[in-house]
Amino acid sequence: MPTKWVLLFSQLMKEENIEIEGSIQTVLPGTMFRVELDNKHLVLATISGKMRKRWVRLTVGDRVKMEMSPYDMDKARIIWRLQDQPPPEARV
Repeated sequence: MPTKWVLLFSQLMKEENIEIEGSIQTVLPGTMFRVELDNKHLVLATISGKMRKRWVRLTVGDRVKMEMSPYDMDKARIIWRLQDQPPPEARV
């Protein structure tokens, strides 16, 4: 049975993913995508397992929600395809 210190340490070491939105710029082979974030930064993203299982199709221009690790800000996992809506700076 784990001690109190082991449980406390495991809670401290758990990383929090960063959720961010962007739009797909390029479709790459192997279910990889080049996604431009709202701050114009480009990241390499892949589809999450549930989206693969449900055969969700993504094309250039689609708005997506992604999660990124705080340790590698150049890669992301696409977790949701957003409804057709313009990026935040284009909304009036």
